[in-house]
Amino acid sequence: MDAASLRKLLRRVAAGRASVEEAAQALADLPFAALGYATVDTHRGLRSGFPEVVFGERKTLPQLEGIVGVLAGRGQPVLVTRLAEDKAEALLRRWPQALWHAEARILHLPQGRRPRAGRVAVVCAGTSDIPVAEEAAVTAAALGAQVSRVYDVGVAGLHRLLRRRAEVQQADAAVVVAGMEGALASVVGGLVGVPVVAVPTSVGYGANLGGISALLTMVNSCAPNVAVVNVDNGFGGGFYAALVSRGRRR
Repeated sequence: MDAASLRKLLRRVAAGRASVEEAAQALADLPFAALGYATVDTHRGLRSGFPEVVFGERKTLPQLEGIVGVLAGRGQPVLVTRLAEDKAEALLRRWPQALWHAEARILHLPQGRRPRAGRVAVVCAGTSDIPVAEEAAVTAAALGAQVSRVYDVGVAGLHRLLRRRAEVQQADAAVVVAGMEGALASVVGGLVGVPVVAVPTSVGYGANLGGISALLTMVNSCAPNVAVVNVDNGFGGGFYAALVSRGRRR
């Protein structure tokens, strides 16, 4: 059950079209499913507006099938991140209606009411940053955002970004993905008046330190509208931006 279904049920009770006993039965399910290897939070959608997201990395196929089966069986949309292609293929055989986004490494099974959010612009510095940017874009879209992609507009050729500045400005929130020195987030933050979620990537030469240099640059941004997530965390950036965009649309 999601928040919309709960409100619909309560309105039916208030209008006398459903009994208290019927409502109690509908709400009788435990807010979690205990599988032994996982305790799946089945009421997260009621609290946060989107069900629990499954982190696919290092989970076995039987574990993934069990967790996805719980969420899918309750009619909830399913998002599996950091998923290996061979496991995605196996899950697709069982749930052929799911969508596999290979570059983002995300499996999305849309079900129930489509969530609604605003507009999110995903901006990335270079082509090597696109996998992380796609993780952000696919995540934001799964949460109902309208996503525009502004790729390969790094600060080494600033004219490329300026050409598309208006597109970013029209969004309700922006995700900026960059490796190397990570300066793009500050530049975008200074050019547009929307919330910016910065995502440092591990792309870069030795002194990039696996994304630490980009992370520190972004954390130390002098642009006050920039917030930062962890290295390579496109999922977190996309999720947060979608939530921000949803709030700005109310």
